[in-house]
Amino acid sequence: MMNKLIFATNNQHKVDEIQAVLGNLFDVSTLKDAGIDIDIPEPHDTLEANATEKSTTIYTLTGQNCFSEDTGLEVLSLNGEPGVKSARYAGEDRSFDANIDKLIEKLQKKQNRQARFRTVISLILNGKEVQFEGICEGAILKERKGENGFGYDPVFVPTGSEKTFAAMTMEEKNKFSHRKKAMTKMIKFLKDIQ
Repeated sequence: MMNKLIFATNNQHKVDEIQAVLGNLFDVSTLKDAGIDIDIPEPHDTLEANATEKSTTIYTLTGQNCFSEDTGLEVLSLNGEPGVKSARYAGEDRSFDANIDKLIEKLQKKQNRQARFRTVISLILNGKEVQFEGICEGAILKERKGENGFGYDPVFVPTGSEKTFAAMTMEEKNKFSHRKKAMTKMIKFLKDIQ
């Protein structure tokens, strides 16, 4: 099994989430583990293109099998905002609190609070790219609830739950997680080609 993969991220929260799904099936290195100290730009207007940008950059640098992901929160009544700009919604400093404040403000007069998290994973194996998508439908609350997670987790309640992602344990979150859905597809793909 090709069980060594570089995960093109510097976000430890994402690494923890993905490692919880992978268990000991794969040896995942972060960019830091691999000795790569770069912040890969996300210049594109789709999650798919940004994911490709990240994985291609790392593969070009290292020649090693790798994967990346890009995730966005897409709010229906805001025409899909913040989408690809989710991490920098309120500015380049990537403040989770400022992003949530801006989202709550923009939704103040909206009745429809329907939203979804969407993750796209770009996997490069031996120079060939495959993409996997995971979606979690839900809604945005008017105020924060919960202390766990990161990003928009304190205001996002997935369909089928009463709790926000931030009020869940990692195990509970993984029952709904968009990232886990995309990751599960990738793991199945990797197992199938062995």
